[in-house]
Parts: sequence; structure tokens; C-alpha cells
Amino acid sequence: MATLAGVAGQARAAETPARIGYIPVIGAAPVVVADREGWLREAGVKPSFTVFESGPNMIQALASGTIDVYVAGVAPLAVARAKGLDVKVVAATAIEEMTVMAGPKLAPHFEGGRTPAEAFRAFREKEGRPARLATQPPGSVPDTTLRHWLTRVNAVDSADYEIVPMGIDATQQALLAGAVDGATVREPADTIISARNPAIKIVALGGEMFPTQPGTVIGVSGRFLREHPEAVLALVKANIRGVKFIREAPAKAAPHIGAVLGKGLIADDIIEKALASPATKLEADPSVIIGPTQKMQQFQVELGAIPQALPLDGLFDVTFYEKAKAAE
Repeated sequence: MATLAGVAGQARAAETPARIGYIPVIGAAPVVVADREGWLREAGVKPSFTVFESGPNMIQALASGTIDVYVAGVAPLAVARAKGLDVKVVAATAIEEMTVMAGPKLAPHFEGGRTPAEAFRAFREKEGRPARLATQPPGSVPDTTLRHWLTRVNAVDSADYEIVPMGIDATQQALLAGAVDGATVREPADTIISARNPAIKIVALGGEMFPTQPGTVIGVSGRFLREHPEAVLALVKANIRGVKFIREAPAKAAPHIGAVLGKGLIADDIIEKALASPATKLEADPSVIIGPTQKMQQFQVELGAIPQALPLDGLFDVTFYEKAKAAE
């Protein structure tokens, strides 16, 4: 009977669907690789994927029960939890993902050792207007880290820039078309944009914008975690395996990543360059970002994105990562 029960349990596990939402950045690559290599299905998880333009947009789907798993920036989850959403962060995938890219008119002002404050001031004096900077919606990691870099790190005069919220694809298109002067960008977009227009330059990396900047995470709804803990553990194990695979075999990982994140339109060598970029820092351990997330949350309070900073004990659940590592 015990054997039959075990077989039945395996059958149920093999039928566990996981509706995963993600944004198309390198931070989602470990989960993408885990799916394309078949590791999730081997562990009894049947994933389906939905792409989103930003973390805040995905929150609505998570709250409504349209998705079970959230693969995007941690900041929107902290905001949503403060408003009562039942969600847990069970793994990280990347840190310090964000960069600031400056367009052909803005980039030259950063040359010659100028500080960002001096560069933005020089741009406004020459162009007669503030620099337009594209980023994702308020409450997102890109928006939060951009504002932190501008105001806290560099004390850029608010008269020297204008922040324009838009989706990820629109941000990249606007920067390439010259509709904005700068933007927050994550890999593989940094590498793609630089290849298309070398005059567009990275002027700040994630560590400069927000040290140990918490980036993409794996969040799961409280309901999914309670009903399918074995699937959550399998997902965390696959994420750890995906990070290691990408680090050790980027040439093998590139086709998987390009097929999903690049919709099959990006050459494998471009993806490989993106994986080798200083803007790519994969990290699966969620404990690494707990402290930085608290600091980011405190900054969001200053921005008015959330009413107060809340203890993060209820947001992060590191036990799945610890179990996964112990099983290696």
C-alpha cells in the first residue's frame, strides 16, 4: 500500500501546472534554461509562460490568480505585500541588473570625468531642456533604482531631467529612435542597443545605482506555495541549476535564452556577449538581497510608493533555497 501511495503521489506531482509570468530580461534566464532543458518537467512541474512588460503589470495577474509564479523585480512584490497580497519570494535570480544608457546627445556630456550632475546640467544648457529618461512604471525596480541614482547617489538637479514611464520594449525602441535621451536598460537589451548604435553608451552599472541592487526574483502566490510545496522546491532547485549552467556553459545556454527572451530574433553570439556583460550578475540565494531590499523599501517610502517600510520576514521564505542547496 505504501508503494502504491508513493506512485500516486508521483503521479499527482507530475500533473502540477505552474503558470509563470516573466519579463524578458537576463534575470529570467535561469528559469528559461530550466524549462528548455526539461528540468522542470522531469521534476513533475508543467510550466506555462506569459510575458509581461513590467513587474507592476504582473502584480495584477498574480493578485487575480491568473499566474502562480512571478519572475521579475522584487520591489513591486514588496509594494504589493504592503497592500495585502499573499506572496513569498523563494529565490533570487540576479542582482545589480539595471544600467543607465545615454543616447547620442547625452552620452558625450559624461566624458572628460564629468559627474552625472555636471553631465545633466551641461545637457540642459546645450539643448535648452531637461534630458528625457525612460524607465518602467513607478514602484518598479528600474524606476526606483533610477531615482536613487539620480537623487541619492549623484544629487542631480531635478530641473535637469524628466522621467518618462513606459514598458520595456517601448523603452528600448524610444532610446534607439532618439525619442528619449537616456533609459534604464537590462541585458540583453544593453548589448543589442550598443550593437545597433555604438553612440549609445552605458553610463552607470547596477552597483553604482544601488549597491547589491535586488533584481529579479522568483515569487510565488501563497496559495500555490501551500498547495504545491513540492513544485516550489523543484522550481528553486531548477533555478539554482540554471544559474550554474549559464555560468559554466554560456554557449549552450544562449540558444535557449535567445529563443525565449529574444523571440528567436537575436543571434546567439549577442546573447553570449550579454551573458558576459558586467551588467549580468546571476545570483540564486534570496538571503543576499534581504538587506538591500529593506533599504530599497525605505527609499520607496521616501518616494511615496509605499506608506511605510515593513518587516521583510513575511516576504522572503529562504527555506526552499536552503533545502535545495542541502540536497545538492
